[in-house]
Formats: sequence, C-alpha cells, structure tokens
Amino acid sequence: MAAYHDREWGFPMHDDRALFELLILEGAQAGLSWSTILKRREGYRRAFANFEIQQVANFDERDVERLLADTGIIRNRQKILSAIVNARQVLNVQEECGSFDAYVWSFVDGTTIDHRFTRMDQIPATTPESETMSKALKKRGFGFVGPTICYAFMQSAGLVNDHLLGCFARA
Repeated sequence: MAAYHDREWGFPMHDDRALFELLILEGAQAGLSWSTILKRREGYRRAFANFEIQQVANFDERDVERLLADTGIIRNRQKILSAIVNARQVLNVQEECGSFDAYVWSFVDGTTIDHRFTRMDQIPATTPESETMSKALKKRGFGFVGPTICYAFMQSAGLVNDHLLGCFARA
C-alpha cells in the first residue's frame, strides 16, 4: 500500500489504457477494501489482457466463464460483465472525444483539483465533480461507476490531489 501511495496514487495519469485499468479496479473494489484489489492487480492484468481496451471489448461468454473461474480476481459476474461493457463504452468515448483521457479530464476542466486537506477526515467520499462524472458515465452505459467509485477513480488518476498537506507526494 505504501509503494502504491508513494509512486502511483494521485499522480496525474493521461494514458487511456491505464485510466481504463483504474476504472475497472475501482469498480471491482465496490464493497471491498482497496488492499484486496491491489493484491489482485496482477491477476486482473493477466485475466483482462493487460487492460487492452479493444481486447476486453471483444470478450464473449466464454471469457466471462473463464473469468468466473479465475481465483486471481474477484469472481463477481456483474463486475466482470461491467468491465467488458465499460471497455466497449471507452471505445465509443474514444471515437466521439478523441480519447478517454480527454473525456475524463473534462470533468475537472483539464486541471487537477488541488485539495489542501490537513486531516484524513476532511477527505470526502464524493464531490459534485464525481457525481457529475457518475451520471455522465451511467448515461453512456458504464457500470460500477457510482459517485464514490468515480471519486476514488479521480483520486487515483490524479484528477484530484488529496495528498494531505505535508505529504511528500504532494510535490
């Protein structure tokens, strides 16, 4: 967890494949802890073709059955199906907006929202931006993208900076 915080969490990300990976992992976390998902990240990468969007979008029922038997991931049918549907929706977003990156960063006007919190209890579970993102993604047909999941995604992808003041990673 410390290495993830120190090297990845909250750093601005602009790669469509990596953003797709984070969206799927944050959705997989629903009802679970982040450490549970982080421990399975390599399993997810293996099971979901390293999150190559086109490959995941082409998954079929055989792939769903394969994933349901894979102990390296969370074997929840709805979460698995949403990952496949979300890949297809990312392709639609790419076609319409040029990139998934451009689309998700539009929810923060292309600039990281820099919160200046001093205590963990100041960090919200949702924000107006995550609620807007959630509604927009749901309208497009994405799954497992509630406002809390969207906010966690925004934090992990660096759309918001929730590193506490004094945290070395703020720089």
